[in-house]
Amino acid sequence: MLDIVESHRCFGGTQAVYKHSSSTVSMPMKFSVFLPPQAASRKVPVLFYLAGLTCTEETFPIKAGAQRYAAEHGIALIAPDTSPRETGIPWENSSWEFGTGAGFYVDATESPWSKHFRMYSYVRDELRRLAIEHFPIDGTKIGIFGHSMGGHGALILALRNPHIYKSVSAFAPIAAPMRCDWGQGAFAGYLGRFRDTWKQYDASVLMQTMHSPFPTGILIDQGLDDKFLTDKQLNPEMFEEACLSAKQPLTLRRHEGYDHGYYFISTFMADHIAHHAKILNGSGAEN
Repeated sequence: MLDIVESHRCFGGTQAVYKHSSSTVSMPMKFSVFLPPQAASRKVPVLFYLAGLTCTEETFPIKAGAQRYAAEHGIALIAPDTSPRETGIPWENSSWEFGTGAGFYVDATESPWSKHFRMYSYVRDELRRLAIEHFPIDGTKIGIFGHSMGGHGALILALRNPHIYKSVSAFAPIAAPMRCDWGQGAFAGYLGRFRDTWKQYDASVLMQTMHSPFPTGILIDQGLDDKFLTDKQLNPEMFEEACLSAKQPLTLRRHEGYDHGYYFISTFMADHIAHHAKILNGSGAEN
């Protein structure tokens, strides 16, 4: 059962937030939904957006400026929260890099996180099922994208499930989490110290085992004034090398002067929606 939290008219469609009791994370969860005007008369493709550290289900619809372009192309947008909240774990709020707002889109196996922090399965299975059951969405036309931690989530979900996700892109993703402090800290906490179990959640490692999983191409945008790029938290060049080895078409665009935030994301949002629309719609804008 879904409870509507808020709803607003937006670019001829509707922007809303819903809440439900999740069986996957055993907690209430919120997610945002934009339905374009085309959804009033037919089922439409859908793009799942995964946000970054500290964000919520509202960050993307408020800051990214995506609804205008989704309305032009007739695509729904769904953005979940970035973790369960108020789980009762004593130290869940002790760090912005781990715990609340930092689920890293993995299924935790370590106590006490394993009961609630199962964002990989939540996004792939439960949220997708809810979207198809409750909204006019074509379940055969699904894409995924995200930013930073969410870019990491989008890449691993797409690479492990190309039968579900037909298109993928990312803004400044954590592209090699096993090689950076953010990823190492999160993986050790959620998955334990045995590094072989981490590989299933590292896009650069996954890509090295594949052969062109997305022949229509992957799009990544990266700002060159991004402090997390210079701090070696993102490592897009490692994913670029893995794609070259896997013969995976990749457009990795590096932008002078742009940082890690939503001014950067909103600048290139039109290109990302168009990338997905070309694949999901089979052409350009659908009016």
